[in-house]
Amino acid sequence: MRYEELTIEGRNAVLEAFRSGKTIDKLFVLDGCQDGPVRSIVREAKKHDTIITYVAKERLDQLSETKKHQGVLAFAAAYEYAQVEDMLRAAEEKNEAPFLILLDNMEDPHNLGAVIRTANLAGAHGVIIPKRRAVGLTATVAKTSAGALNYTPVAKVTNLSQTIKELKEKGMWFVCADMDGTTMYELDLKGPIGLVIGSEGEGVSKLVKENCDFTASIPMAGEIDSLNASVAAGVLAYEIVRQRL
Repeated sequence: MRYEELTIEGRNAVLEAFRSGKTIDKLFVLDGCQDGPVRSIVREAKKHDTIITYVAKERLDQLSETKKHQGVLAFAAAYEYAQVEDMLRAAEEKNEAPFLILLDNMEDPHNLGAVIRTANLAGAHGVIIPKRRAVGLTATVAKTSAGALNYTPVAKVTNLSQTIKELKEKGMWFVCADMDGTTMYELDLKGPIGLVIGSEGEGVSKLVKENCDFTASIPMAGEIDSLNASVAAGVLAYEIVRQRL
């Protein structure tokens, strides 16, 4: 199967992509370009809560494949995003307690693809990522997921902390990976659960961590102090699987 990330260039093409409902991950606009058509595109981007980045002409030329970008260029997701409600509905239809994996500040597409693959094999009902400071569903993510992206829904939310609060109101509880947390074997990880994994460099952000119910650490005996983020996700996901069996 061949995966392609969509690059959309030119004012008319970008504007029509927004109006057609296509999922646009990022919009790049020539810095200082403020004419009518560009303002219309920026308005549409804000309506859809798309990340807008203003860049110099040299950067836009680098990103452009056609070199006919007309001051605007957009990246569309290789796959359509799901809604969090779709994931909860899927769990209900299977008569299973919801199991979601939430990723905070994960910017490496290989890590995201690997987590989606793990989520599928571990029986998670979906993966949730934030709109900002995170990689989207690029071609690299699709390839690394080894086909799992065809089966495991991914939702993109504006505010991860707010999403956690809303899901708590629906009966879910949350555990985040943290080196200073309670050893995972000492925690009860059954029931409707969200597993929160941070980036390798920064871990889970303070605000997101504060909204979690527990922090879980993975026992480590080696000389280095941390696992790759996608590996940590796999270890914790399968402890949840073990406890749910």
